[in-house]
Amino acid sequence: MGSKVISIRLPKDLVNRMRRFEINWSEEIRKFIEERVKSYELLESIQEIKSRARKRRVSIDSTILIREDRDSR
Repeated sequence: MGSKVISIRLPKDLVNRMRRFEINWSEEIRKFIEERVKSYELLESIQEIKSRARKRRVSIDSTILIREDRDSR
């Protein structure tokens, strides 16, 4: 698995504030991006499922099914 370098530009004030903490910012940003991508992939999957469900939608009155079930007992 390879990797790719991505650089971002941050305001100097923010960089100075970040230096106050002993945090591996690269790892924090990597985790954030990974979680964000997972969220977008999940939303994409949900949209695909919704789209497929709309295509398969069958119109039936559920009260009829319930009545048939109760009557069959």
